[in-house]
Amino acid sequence: MKPTHMLLFVLCPTLVLGFIYYSSRKLHLPAWGQKTPCRGFHSSSEGAAEESAAAPTKELETDSTAGRLVGSVYDKQGFLLQLDAKLSPELTYKYGNLSEGVCKPGFAAAKMKAIYPKFLKLVPMFLDRNFKRLAKVNNYLPPFGFKTQERIIDNILSYTKNYGLGEPLDSLSCKRCIIVGNGGILSNKSLGSRIDEYDVVVRLNEAPVFGYDKDVGSKTTLRITYPEGAIQKPDVYERDSLFVFSAFKPLDFKWLKQMVFKEKLKGTEGFWKSVAHHVPREATEIRILNPFFIQEAAFQFIGLPFNNGLMGKGNIPTLGTVAITMALHNCDEVAVAGFGYDMNTPHAPLHYYETVKMSAIKESWTHNIAREKEFLRKLVRANVIADLTNGI
Repeated sequence: MKPTHMLLFVLCPTLVLGFIYYSSRKLHLPAWGQKTPCRGFHSSSEGAAEESAAAPTKELETDSTAGRLVGSVYDKQGFLLQLDAKLSPELTYKYGNLSEGVCKPGFAAAKMKAIYPKFLKLVPMFLDRNFKRLAKVNNYLPPFGFKTQERIIDNILSYTKNYGLGEPLDSLSCKRCIIVGNGGILSNKSLGSRIDEYDVVVRLNEAPVFGYDKDVGSKTTLRITYPEGAIQKPDVYERDSLFVFSAFKPLDFKWLKQMVFKEKLKGTEGFWKSVAHHVPREATEIRILNPFFIQEAAFQFIGLPFNNGLMGKGNIPTLGTVAITMALHNCDEVAVAGFGYDMNTPHAPLHYYETVKMSAIKESWTHNIAREKEFLRKLVRANVIADLTNGI
């Protein structure tokens, strides 16, 4: 074979293969070019710095099928990375035309939906006689559901007979709610009168009101607690407040039944500390918190370990975050006060009513304070909730 023929024999296939490869690159270019991790690439270092400062840091996810990095606008829990997401023009107009101080119907849910598209507003606050239809929780044991406890719950609910906040509040077209945490940050803030202005004031566990009303207010709409956290002195309970029970283990429902039916307390083995022997409330003033809020706060919002749906180390949200989750679904505006663990001040008071120090929270095996604070900060930064004490 002549040298020229040999050259053509080698060169022609090479050119054909090169053309095919180039064509395939051109055909696939739009797919590969979808929103690259670097936004607005600038020719000057100054321009690049401005773009970097103006744009939120995007999470980079590896696309194993294409072997490339794709920019994502959501974090692992499904929240927008750009937390200052704007409401739709319709909602912006609606809320912008309301007078200052007027309750904004659906505001908290709208803001939550803007940063967390998976959010669904309609979730009942308390269990009622149709509780078995709640698909999200009927297959989980406490605290994430009520599996194995259906009969005792049905028995309790048939006796309590009431499943809402009460006619005056249930009939409100717009509810402003505040969850009052137990944090020492509440001390000397004189927020009592401001807290009492809310339609619904939620308190947690045994946190007292009497003697602290200047800072924490005197109004209590409902108090959420579990057996070990319940007030043990009957005379300390406020008047005209609902006792809202939150279960963390099957044994808790047995305790609640004894409280509802005014039975003598027995079978206290299994509680991690002493529990109340009597709750000075009529059956009609007792509610069972929907365990969906514990489940959603733990697994969807915070991202705690699922652990096959069982309570385990570091996968239980604090009751305060559970209460906030409840409020997001059932209140139009949501505020908090007394929230925030500052681990950099270990000797600061943990609670406003006792001398236990901040360092004690490190001993808790059930909570992940760092992850929980990260979630709450998202809500504050996006103006989903208002933080009156600026502790989050």
